[in-house]
Amino acid sequence: MKKYLDKIKSPADLKKIRPPGLVSLCGEIRLFLVETVAKTGGHLASNLGVVELTVALHYVFNTPKDKIVWDVGHQAYIHKLLTGRKGKFRSLRQLGGMSGFPKPNESPHDCFATGHSSTSISAALGFAVSRDLAGDDYSVIAVIGDGSMTGGLAYEAMNNAGRQGSDLLVILNDNQMSISENVGALSKHLSDMRIAPSYIGVKKSVRGMLEKMPVIGGGIERFIERAKDGIKYMLVPGVLFEELGFNYVGPVDGHDLEQLIAVLGKVRRMSGPVLLHVYTTKGKGYDRAETAPAKYHGVDSFNIETGNPLETKVWDTYSDVLGKAMQQLAEKNDKIVAVTAAMPDGTGLAEFASRYPERFFDVGIAESHAVTFSAAMAKNGFIPVVAIYSTFLQRSYDQILHDVCTQNLHVIFAIDRAGVSGPDGETHQGVFDISFLAHIPNITIMAPVNKREFIEMLDFAAGMNSPVAIRFPRGSASRVIRDEFSPIELGRAQVIGDGNKEGVAIVALGSMMEVGFEVYTRLLDNGYNATLINPRFIKPIDADMANSLREHRLSVVLEDNAEIGGFASMLPREGKLLRFAFPDEFIEHGERWELLRKYGMDAESVYERIERFFAALRMTDSNG
Repeated sequence: MKKYLDKIKSPADLKKIRPPGLVSLCGEIRLFLVETVAKTGGHLASNLGVVELTVALHYVFNTPKDKIVWDVGHQAYIHKLLTGRKGKFRSLRQLGGMSGFPKPNESPHDCFATGHSSTSISAALGFAVSRDLAGDDYSVIAVIGDGSMTGGLAYEAMNNAGRQGSDLLVILNDNQMSISENVGALSKHLSDMRIAPSYIGVKKSVRGMLEKMPVIGGGIERFIERAKDGIKYMLVPGVLFEELGFNYVGPVDGHDLEQLIAVLGKVRRMSGPVLLHVYTTKGKGYDRAETAPAKYHGVDSFNIETGNPLETKVWDTYSDVLGKAMQQLAEKNDKIVAVTAAMPDGTGLAEFASRYPERFFDVGIAESHAVTFSAAMAKNGFIPVVAIYSTFLQRSYDQILHDVCTQNLHVIFAIDRAGVSGPDGETHQGVFDISFLAHIPNITIMAPVNKREFIEMLDFAAGMNSPVAIRFPRGSASRVIRDEFSPIELGRAQVIGDGNKEGVAIVALGSMMEVGFEVYTRLLDNGYNATLINPRFIKPIDADMANSLREHRLSVVLEDNAEIGGFASMLPREGKLLRFAFPDEFIEHGERWELLRKYGMDAESVYERIERFFAALRMTDSNG
């Protein structure tokens, strides 16, 4: 039994606890988080780092009237705990269960759906401006991490917010800055001074006097400006934010609950845009996560004592294969470079970065910049391999079209987590990349069915001289469909099992080959005539393969993309065609196999539809 946590059904219950009890509550929350995420998997280190900050926010502010926008949202587990969802944590990230990200349809305390980085300040400003237009009175808070501040959207929003002048609080959760005791003491003094109403009044008065002062010669004016700037840069840690129009407060210890509550109570009464700089320790309270926060950022279920996953990884993942293949490519070709957007570990490139540091570029959470940066490198004769998750590549659509494909530049896009990526849900499912890439001229798009084919595709792409995208799923890359392997040729499919035209042709794209092969085998076992095709190329499509589908009695296309704009939409319409793809809706969180079954794309569902087709055909033939 948790003395405090079990009693909290809403933030109102939190406010009944006296400060010493709040410290105990934070300990209970950390224990609950570790115990829960060890069973369900999820984002651990980021949540452990914001326990005190979240408790302080809900202690001072009043949601859902006050709006808290969590950037990305993977650190909102404590927010969910304090807003009445403790009982749902056993279903965290499971099909039909609680999302790992804020969702307004889950709770009125989740004011805005998030999942991608650097959006919180834009959203919070939208709330603040519309609040002012409506004549309402409530606080708006954006909580953003230092990693998210590498995204340009955050600065676009801050620039607009500083010019707009609406009351808005941005909390910068800095979990990487190390501040010494002396600097910390000075920062606390500056924070206290800057919050004080007397300081704010003096600052306004001085600013007003300076604006009214006549200019006594250009030299004196320039001297005064340089002096002012010099003093600011010496004394004000947040001068960048001040220049953007924000009142800067901090840094503040994000684990000192008493100080946090006091500071939040004061900044709540400040007018205009305010930035509160809070420093925290990612993974705090669980030693393994504190020591290796990147490893415990997003985890599968694990043993708390050892920190090891409960399920041992047997096969290489596609990300692992990418990292190893990239090293081999770089060894053969000194023009190969790797680019990622704050995902060296997730994309498997950490070892490449260690071996080839001068040829590895982590640009931060800035996917659009990553693509244009790579385009210019390609223009200068290099071959950038841009490794980005499918869901995040969406953020760089214009740069792919305008900067890479319009100029027909040799940039290789390694699109990780293509298809359903599982428990992270709607904002992370990679089911749109075919739809937003295939219509762009000059680009070649491929999808491997296994580890060997993926390596061959990377090598093939490196030998091209135009834009290439290779989409591959999350998870194992070692499911070999067949030992025979034909060389890759541009725009040529591979026929794995060749039946006659009176039967069914199964076209299984990329990771859907696992389902396709199971259906194909079952059809043969039950006396059906079947052909199994690995398209390899989404674009250009194999014209011979496409034409052959017209001649089969039934063609079945399996793809892990949205149906609209997907692979099957580019195939000929003549003949009977069954399409298995995701419908026109956002795909919720759940394990891959669960989602395939839910949407009728698992082997059992596909086989049953094929059987129903032939049963209806036999009935028609007998009646005729």
